[in-house]
Amino acid sequence: MKNEYLQRRDALIGMSSILGTIALSSMLNADDPPPSSLNLPTSTLPLQSPFAKAKNVIFLMMEGGPSHIDTFDPKPMLEKMHLKEFVREGKQISAMQGGKRYYVQSPFKFIKAGQSGADMAENWTHLAKVADDICFFRGCTVDSVNHPTAMYQLNCGNRFGGDPGIGAWVNYGLGSINQDLPGFIVLPEVSYPQGGAANWSNGYLPAKFQGTPLRAKGSPILDLTPPSGVTTSRQRKNLDLIAKLNTEHAAKHPGHDELAARMDNYELAFRMQMQVPETLDISKEDAKTKELYGIGNDVTDSFGRKCLLARKLVEKGVRFVQLYNGSWDSHDYIERAHGNLVRGVDQPIAALITDLKQHGLLESTLIVWCGEFGRTPDNGVRGGTAYGRDHNPNAMTIWLAGGGCNAGHTIGATDELGMAAVEGKAHIRDFHVTLLRLLGLDDNKLTFYHAGRFKQLSQFGGTVIKDLIS
Repeated sequence: MKNEYLQRRDALIGMSSILGTIALSSMLNADDPPPSSLNLPTSTLPLQSPFAKAKNVIFLMMEGGPSHIDTFDPKPMLEKMHLKEFVREGKQISAMQGGKRYYVQSPFKFIKAGQSGADMAENWTHLAKVADDICFFRGCTVDSVNHPTAMYQLNCGNRFGGDPGIGAWVNYGLGSINQDLPGFIVLPEVSYPQGGAANWSNGYLPAKFQGTPLRAKGSPILDLTPPSGVTTSRQRKNLDLIAKLNTEHAAKHPGHDELAARMDNYELAFRMQMQVPETLDISKEDAKTKELYGIGNDVTDSFGRKCLLARKLVEKGVRFVQLYNGSWDSHDYIERAHGNLVRGVDQPIAALITDLKQHGLLESTLIVWCGEFGRTPDNGVRGGTAYGRDHNPNAMTIWLAGGGCNAGHTIGATDELGMAAVEGKAHIRDFHVTLLRLLGLDDNKLTFYHAGRFKQLSQFGGTVIKDLIS
């Protein structure tokens, strides 16, 4: 018995030693990927469900946080509460700069638009004409009241940056339609949004999936045209030589994703010289189309050009196009600020929906309109016309058009003052999961092994908002 006991004890000690070694090895190799059989298909092997309607996305990002209360979610109760002291959970709330806070009614009247009777502020004169193509979602919530972290969460699923943008995930899962153009293109303003280029980063995905920003002024892409005297054949020979040298270097240093991405970018840039000039040139569009988008009008020209370019890019096979429009952070003078902003985007966005429909692209193109959070029903300013609203992560409106969304419906609701979502409430991760589902992608399968675990856009899973899907 004694020898049997000693043998059993030695076996257990030996096994624990082996397991400890395995555990240590696992920790030391946490960043190494698992066998290739466990990885997802690459971008050349799409994961899209054959039943998905959406193939492309145009993401309209209204940076700063548009007020749902003053755009698509009317609150008649605020008319009765106007300038009464703001009270939350039985306590009076002081303004950040001191003093009391007051409820503020919307300066805009609302209408019922389309056969669906969608609620819209009356200054959305053009969008009201395509109301029946839109699905409004009033139940979305986020976690942050700070612009950069809220932007990261909306764009990347993570408040702290460093993760892939939605466009990067979509291209990773579906691959590029047009091999001569980037699959993820961003149309920013001259000043980048809060959080900067990390909003369209590839994060831990291969570098080729990062967003490609086009310049807001001047040439959209610098140095696109070769220098005088440099022929296409000469460029081809130079690229072949660079590729040969890089391939030899890569063979000696395997696992360097940046080098492979740089080699791919050289080849893509060479191919882009043939397609990009024509694609980005809107001067050849007919006068009627330019007028539709408001091009030539000082108020609508800038965003109108972006929207028209987005249609052209989707038509050419770009998977994901993100357009930025800033300055929606209206802490005061909301009537003037939101009024001007709506005038700048109303006609171009309505034109985008109309134009996509005319080209037979609306069913296959999902349009998303949103900001990083909503606004509160109160403000700390009393008297005069300086009323505005503060940040609100507990209530916001997102709307969808095309791409298999439940058009002509309003999903979810906020309380009578617009402070919090109370019906159809869902976190932004659930919206991300739903967006992917509209594209035929499963968030639980669209994963990438990094830092010892499989990661996904929703961070740790979410629930599809079925009412947003037709």
